[in-house]
Parts: sequence; C-alpha cells; structure tokens
Amino acid sequence: MDDCCQARAQEIEQAHGAFGRVLWVVLAINAAMFVAEFGAGLVARSTALMADSLDMFGDAGIYALSLYALHRSARWKAGAALAKSLLMAAFGLVVIGDVTLKIAHGVAPSAPMMGGFGLLALAANLTCALLLLRFRAGEINMRSTWLCSRTDVLANLGVLVAAGLVAATQSLWPDVAIGLLIAGVFLHSALGVFREALGQLGAGAEAA
Repeated sequence: MDDCCQARAQEIEQAHGAFGRVLWVVLAINAAMFVAEFGAGLVARSTALMADSLDMFGDAGIYALSLYALHRSARWKAGAALAKSLLMAAFGLVVIGDVTLKIAHGVAPSAPMMGGFGLLALAANLTCALLLLRFRAGEINMRSTWLCSRTDVLANLGVLVAAGLVAATQSLWPDVAIGLLIAGVFLHSALGVFREALGQLGAGAEAA
C-alpha cells in the first residue's frame, strides 16, 4: 500500500511539473498575441478583435494564477479558479461596453485586418489548446485552464466569421454581433468555473 501511494504521489508531482512547463509556454504565447491583436483591433476598429485580444490578456493572467496555485493546496487551487472566473466575467463586461461605443459611432471595421489577425490568433490558440489537451481531466486548476483555452478557439472562429460577414455586407453589425457573442461565452464559462470553484471551497471548509 505504501509503495502504491508513493508511486501515485510521484505520478501527481510529474503531472504538475509537466503542467507547469506547458503553462509557461501558453502564457508567453497569449501575452505576445494580446499586444499584436489589441493593436490590430484599434487600427481596424474591430470589437471582435479587441474582445479576442482582451481574452488573450485575461488568459495570460489566468495562466499566471494557475502557476501560482500549482503546488498549493486544493483550497488555494479553488481560490485561483474563482479569481479566474471573475477575470473572465470582467472581460465579458468590458466587451459589452465596447460594443455600445461602436454602435454609437457606427463605423464599420476593416475586414482584411480582422481576418488576418483572426487567423493568427486561431493558430496561437490551437497551439495552446493542443498543449493543454492532456490536462483537461485533471484537478480544477488544470480543468479551468483547459476550459479557457477551448473558449479561446471558439472566439477566434467567431472573429473569422465576423470578418467574412463584414467583407460581404460592409456593415459593423456582424462585428458587433460576434463581439457580443464572445462576451456571452466569457460570461457563461466564468459562471461554470465560478460554481465549481465555490463548490470546492465549500467542500474544503467542511473538511477543515
């Protein structure tokens, strides 16, 4: 029994070590893409691109939180996941505010810039998702990180759809619609992680 427990402990430690190395890589990718995509969103006047860039920025912070919680207790991990959910929700609300401003000004974004940077962001997030794929069934810190990555890929696909529709219609409304959809995905994912984190914190309090 002792040998079995020791082997399991070593297995968990190895998983955490591998997860930590992957987190550093995806953190760097998201930080670099935030700078590139946010600048492109400003130039292109695209709500969808700016929403996606803010998601990149939020993810960089989320991955940093995951690294911080990696070798801490289950309660710390649940607390980090709770912080992630609040950060995701905050960015969803920021996007909704940007949509409101875009509607007031009524300026259509640049479809070619949206498409080009949307493809670049999709490639970056697919890379991150593939790197995190093997950790999707781990503890809450790992699962919530994988969920963020999966959400990013969906947001990127939304940006590409918006770029195509803007090019076809020369209207700002596809960009606005996709921006709102991305905000909705942020908020939905944030709610799911928030509920699970609260459950973990409650279970930890009862066990204490």
